[in-house]
Amino acid sequence: MRAFYATALLLQTALAVTINEITGDRYISPYAGSQITGLKGLVTAKGSSGFYLRSTSADSDDRTSNSVYVYGSSATERVAVGDIITLSGKVTEYRSSSKYVYSTEIESATDIEVISSDNTVTPIVIGKGGLSPPTEQFTSLDNGDVFSLPGNSNQLSNANPVLDPTAYGMDFWQSLSGELATLSGLTAISKANSYGDTWVIGDWTVTGKNERGGLTMTAKDSNPEAILIGSPLDGSDNPTDVKLGDTLEDITGIITQAYGFYSLLPLTALTVSEPSATEVSKTSLVSDGTCKAITVSDYNVDNLSPDSSTLTGIAKHIATYLQSPTIVFLQEIQDNDGSTDDGVVSANLTLSTLASSIAEQGGVQYEFIDIDPTDDTNGGEHGGNIRCAYLYNPDVVHRKPLVAQWETVDGKNSFYTINVHMTSKYGSSSLEGDLRPPVNGWVATRTSQAKVVAAFVTSIFAEVADARVIAAGDWNEYSFVQPLEVFASESGLQEIDEAAGVAATERYTYLYNQNCEQLDHMFISSALATDAKVEHVHVNTWVSTADQRSDHDPTVALLNVCE
Repeated sequence: MRAFYATALLLQTALAVTINEITGDRYISPYAGSQITGLKGLVTAKGSSGFYLRSTSADSDDRTSNSVYVYGSSATERVAVGDIITLSGKVTEYRSSSKYVYSTEIESATDIEVISSDNTVTPIVIGKGGLSPPTEQFTSLDNGDVFSLPGNSNQLSNANPVLDPTAYGMDFWQSLSGELATLSGLTAISKANSYGDTWVIGDWTVTGKNERGGLTMTAKDSNPEAILIGSPLDGSDNPTDVKLGDTLEDITGIITQAYGFYSLLPLTALTVSEPSATEVSKTSLVSDGTCKAITVSDYNVDNLSPDSSTLTGIAKHIATYLQSPTIVFLQEIQDNDGSTDDGVVSANLTLSTLASSIAEQGGVQYEFIDIDPTDDTNGGEHGGNIRCAYLYNPDVVHRKPLVAQWETVDGKNSFYTINVHMTSKYGSSSLEGDLRPPVNGWVATRTSQAKVVAAFVTSIFAEVADARVIAAGDWNEYSFVQPLEVFASESGLQEIDEAAGVAATERYTYLYNQNCEQLDHMFISSALATDAKVEHVHVNTWVSTADQRSDHDPTVALLNVCE
């Protein structure tokens, strides 16, 4: 069943209006629910369930779209691209989920009359020589930050703000809803999903561009200038092996809201003109086996069990690309029989299999530490009993009885580690959805968890004022959002990217929608900050979905732990 916007008053008299008047300068049409007659326009594109109609008398207001979608397969059969037609129908607002932005449509089209055919259809241009979207803010309802709290304190469908397409990215795309557009100078800034949907930028102005060609999320900038390439209108299939940084051919299609994001539905399938290279350099940070240069790595291995098809590849990453760090912080280690829910909680087989594979591929012979969780209480895949664990090189360090304390093998240097895996963002809403600001799922829980970890850090400092402390893992949050701001403030630790001077655009370990983003972080105490080095090794974000071994990239740091 199609869900529609409820109007308080349905006008019974058919109105003679233009497309620009119907789309209006807000998110919801002023004519929603109204019958209209004599609507004139040029057919610019057709899909299986409807067609797109552009006004033949466009106005000069850049807030109002000149085009609208006409829903109905029977009406679509009666027109061709290039026809100028008139029709009657009903103005509706449609969305498939209450969290999505409404799209203005004409339904129940009747009285279709073709005035002329074979007219030229010229797309608008977004890119060089054409339009350019705003690059930082999404809507006027976000308080200047899509991660401001509380989420869902307002809705676009409720506030229905006047569009400002020069200031807000969503307003820009909304003002072009239904338009036929050509995007030029395209680069993929995500991997294609299983349907071939791919996020792109063109040769328009962008912010946050990293060396790979993607857009890195930074404080108060989650990149609204990107757009998603959706399903082709001709029924062809987009490629599913598109990678971050691939160069794409220019493409023409219809701008619309689809499944919670502004998208371009291309006339035909996307084409890769130049694939990006997938070879990743191994880290340059290597331990010398002394306290002056130990290496610490963090890697979320994505529900790893002894039988995981990804285990050998992850072992290769650790042995070859991470160059066998002294200590590896692992997250999402499953129990010995993976997702089978039979009461097994031990992960000794998972970890020993991983350690053996690392050694077989030229890495060091690791020993490991983990703590078994209570069955079915740790989240993750049901029955998998995911937990954090450590691999460590016993020739360089050993663990003291205190859970988080390590000592170099000469017994002269002690340091502390905390392996973190915080609650996921499950339940978050789209950055381009109706709920404003968007919902950041479980943010309050992560804030509470951050406070607990920070309190543990301060308890270490209470005993050892100049303690060398490393807190690393999958925090499921960004540095500039409440949980990690609270952690940094209350723990006194510094993010190693800051200490090492890593450019903000190169701080990413994960791809999600249009953003290269950092969910995996390493924080260090001031005693470790001098000459600290860190590298994010993009063994997973730079390859296709089929070739990745985890959805996270690992990180390697080089630290001096000498006392």
